[in-house]
Amino acid sequence: MTAYYLGIDIGSRTSKGVVTGDGRLLACHVLPSGVNYRAAAEKLREALLGKIGLSVSDIAATVATGQGAGNVPFPNEPVTDIRCCARGINGVFPAARTIIDVQAQSSQVIRLNGSGLVTGFVVSEKCAAGSGRFMEVIANVLQVELKDIGPLSLKSKNPVAFSTGCAVFGESEAVSRVAEGSAVEDILAGVHQALADKISALVDRVGMETDCALSGGGGLDTGLIRAVEAKLGVRMLVPPQPQIITALGAAIMAEETRGGH
Repeated sequence: MTAYYLGIDIGSRTSKGVVTGDGRLLACHVLPSGVNYRAAAEKLREALLGKIGLSVSDIAATVATGQGAGNVPFPNEPVTDIRCCARGINGVFPAARTIIDVQAQSSQVIRLNGSGLVTGFVVSEKCAAGSGRFMEVIANVLQVELKDIGPLSLKSKNPVAFSTGCAVFGESEAVSRVAEGSAVEDILAGVHQALADKISALVDRVGMETDCALSGGGGLDTGLIRAVEAKLGVRMLVPPQPQIITALGAAIMAEETRGGH
């Protein structure tokens, strides 16, 4: 009889969840976190169970992680997002030794050993300029859909150089560049390069060993991926669904700890 495991990642912007069974990913779901993390967790579990026709009693164990993990109202084992992200990437890319995780409010770089265990990590300062939020701010200024940012930036011929490391001033700088007539794709490419510079500084602090993987919502942005690759001089491993990696790791840990693996 199959035992099912739930991984919940309550982030500042979005909440992600997965259900696994017999070591396989069976369902995943992403929704806005909103201001009520408790309600987000409940909606997430309901949506996941509905996708595969399970009831609450079918879930053998749950691991919760992320900023809002403490608000998850149903029984769970809390685990840090660093460990969950590492386990998720290790499950998808066993050869990965460095992880770049670009979240909505911060970015982090994690080093792994051959067993997939965390040997070191560094997290960006609490500033939107070091995270995916910076891209949202600039997208709003440029009136560009988030999904179009990556493809547009790859068309750039002359990326704009951003002189600031602050998202607030970066927004003003983007407005100025628009007024000066800079092309949208050049502004986007410049923002990607600025974010890649910040990520590179984090990598330098923790040290990079290949293979290198990129997870989090930033993994959906092809322009950012290419900018990071160019800055670091490596080819990034990117999961098919990078935004659910930490939730996947949570579910894997639930299965390993309760499943006896």
